[in-house]
Amino acid sequence: MYGKAFSSLGRLLLPITQDACAFYESHALFDDYAGVVYSTDEGARIAKALGPTNKAVILRNHGLLTVGTTVASAIWWFVSMERCAQAQLIAEQAAINGHKDLITIDHDMARAAHDIIGVEQTGQFSFQPMYQMIVRDQPDCLE
Repeated sequence: MYGKAFSSLGRLLLPITQDACAFYESHALFDDYAGVVYSTDEGARIAKALGPTNKAVILRNHGLLTVGTTVASAIWWFVSMERCAQAQLIAEQAAINGHKDLITIDHDMARAAHDIIGVEQTGQFSFQPMYQMIVRDQPDCLE
């Protein structure tokens, strides 16, 4: 829900928290929304917006899309990005001048954080507690 709301702003996540740094310089905005998809052309345009190195794309007026080399990392990036969108929306509401008043983490620190928490192995590892909880609470999901 927060990713959908955030996507209507038509901008990228800001590095305002350590968690948001996982997406620093590794997500894009797809602002070519053309309504309901009827052909594979839109998939190709989204892939182009995603590029060769990004892990996520914000689909303007639609929501979030994340990728990974494993299902585990793709799920973790989605959950984490949704939480980052929530945090930014709340912070913008609290700020007098919205996103203009937010204090961002500087480039070097955001890049350093990204290089630790924004890598594929971190995404895979971070999903494991969630996976264990799902399997514990809903064991029939594996059948």
